[in-house]
Amino acid sequence: MSPTISDVSERAAGNSSAVHRAKVLTVSDSVDAGTREDLGGAALVNRLGDAGLLVIEHRVVADSVEEVANALSYMSYGFNGLIVTTGGTGFGPRDVTPEGTARVIDRSAPGLAEAMRAVNPLGRLSRGLAGIRGAALIVNTPGNPSGAVEMLEAILDVVEHAVDLLGGSHGRHD
Repeated sequence: MSPTISDVSERAAGNSSAVHRAKVLTVSDSVDAGTREDLGGAALVNRLGDAGLLVIEHRVVADSVEEVANALSYMSYGFNGLIVTTGGTGFGPRDVTPEGTARVIDRSAPGLAEAMRAVNPLGRLSRGLAGIRGAALIVNTPGNPSGAVEMLEAILDVVEHAVDLLGGSHGRHD
């Protein structure tokens, strides 16, 4: 099934001070099929907006290495910003988001993934990756809404600097 795309976050869109942009990719068979509400994606969209990032896209795909890789390739093309995935990072047989992510990233960002896992003991069960494709920073979070937000919050303090660097800024490195 093709991914569904929706323009999201009217609140963030109305925030003209938001300079940094973000996109959210929900990876879930049941959300893609329309049998379950996308709570993880919605929680990330809200948290990113609260942090001052402008969420310009929210896409949903099924749990498939190919669909994740294709969506991330499309979402990162010509994009300088943050892409956050939710879902598919655990030990289940259909949890393949890290494999799809690994297919598209040019360089890994292990410090971000490690920081995200360190926020909660259950983080040790996350196989999520963080990496760079072009000028986009891609991070994987779990499908659980509170876990997704908690992991995102672990790196929010450095995201804008990372995105600036990916966009060509050569500012101070504190």
